[in-house]
Amino acid sequence: MSMRPSGRAPAPYTHSIAGCLDGAIGAHGLAEAALDGWLDRLAPALAALQEDYRTRRLPLLRIAEDEDDVAAAEAALDKLSQGADTVVFFGIGGSSLGGQTLAQLGGWHIPGMATPAQRKRPRTRFYDNLDAVTLEASLSSFDLAATRFIVTSKSGGTPETLVQALAALGAVKAAGLEARIPSLFLGITEPAVPGRPNGLRALFQAHAVPILDHHPGIGGRFSALTNVGLIAAMARGLDARAVRTGASEVVAALMAAGSPKEFAPAVGAAVAVALVRERGIRAQVMMPYSDRLGRLGAWFAQLWAESLGKDGQGTAPIACLGPVDQHSQLQLFMDGPREHLISIVRAPSAGLGPRISPDLAAGAGLDYLAGRTAGDLVAAQAVAVPEALAKAGRPVRTFDLAALDERGLGALMMHLMLETILAARLMGVDPFDQPAVEAAKVITRERVAALPRS
Repeated sequence: MSMRPSGRAPAPYTHSIAGCLDGAIGAHGLAEAALDGWLDRLAPALAALQEDYRTRRLPLLRIAEDEDDVAAAEAALDKLSQGADTVVFFGIGGSSLGGQTLAQLGGWHIPGMATPAQRKRPRTRFYDNLDAVTLEASLSSFDLAATRFIVTSKSGGTPETLVQALAALGAVKAAGLEARIPSLFLGITEPAVPGRPNGLRALFQAHAVPILDHHPGIGGRFSALTNVGLIAAMARGLDARAVRTGASEVVAALMAAGSPKEFAPAVGAAVAVALVRERGIRAQVMMPYSDRLGRLGAWFAQLWAESLGKDGQGTAPIACLGPVDQHSQLQLFMDGPREHLISIVRAPSAGLGPRISPDLAAGAGLDYLAGRTAGDLVAAQAVAVPEALAKAGRPVRTFDLAALDERGLGALMMHLMLETILAARLMGVDPFDQPAVEAAKVITRERVAALPRS
């Protein structure tokens, strides 16, 4: 079973769950009749999502139609970037992973991938994990006069992010640049609400730092397609509007679907939950075949884990990357416990990259590579791995991007967000809260407050 997100041609991606069915992998797969039953259970949830779109009750479904926030983010980034050689992103979890995923499409964190146009732009750095030594070393290594800081916290109270912001402000002041603080920093946080404290907003307003409004109805792991993620894409010179175009095509497919069978994210959700309930699947592997999709796995891991891991339910997400993880984890997936659903993401690579000299290939005893490109090998691997998994009776599904571009990535990310929401509906959990995380935050604040002051 292969599905495209809409009737437009060419579609940004194709989703196939054929490798999860018993016709392909035998008794370890799902019978089509059983899958149909799970899809039928999703009919009310699909109808509810469609109503959420019509009533604007779920802002995620309308974000691709917005324009003003993109224009505001472009203007703010252009102003912030004047005279800069580095743009630093401070934030944690959903305030960073979506931006990293989009920025990597533009070559971020891949040595040698910067284009000539990108080399003229400020470098981009993400600090999404609070580490005292890293933070101190980084701030001391920056040319602070040429460094800009974008700080994101939806609530404005995320302690790790506030520590980053406070440390950066302190470093800038110590360097004698206090008067320049309004031109060195940019905040992204929720609009002010009477009676609701927002530490980041209060801090930045006191220092006359510009602030972009974080969408109040789209939080954390679902914020990749808001200004939170898109400003990082813009920093790499990517087309933020094209990202949203791809996302809008998935929403259009949602509204056109007459049943869950006709909507690719619903099919993905039904397969994922059915495999848990009927075949004992306990983990979902996200394995894209491109360096530029490397952070997609990390973003998906938070999305899936934090949305579904409730009331004793959920499956463990595993972020992988092909071909490298063929040599580090595939042995487990193919010959270990039968508890993994593997999701392969493929992008066109045949014919790309260096072409191998026939003489050199012969000298290495690799005649089959003679005249082939590096991309030919990767393309063959990306087909061979799911075939081998299916032969081993391991459930595997594939996403095939028509092109590795902003539109395709925007569509894929929207698919995965809607698939996660629909999976949550099947499980009977709320995909938007994270009560366990909030409990840990309370204990952390209490322990820090109890420390003696130096």
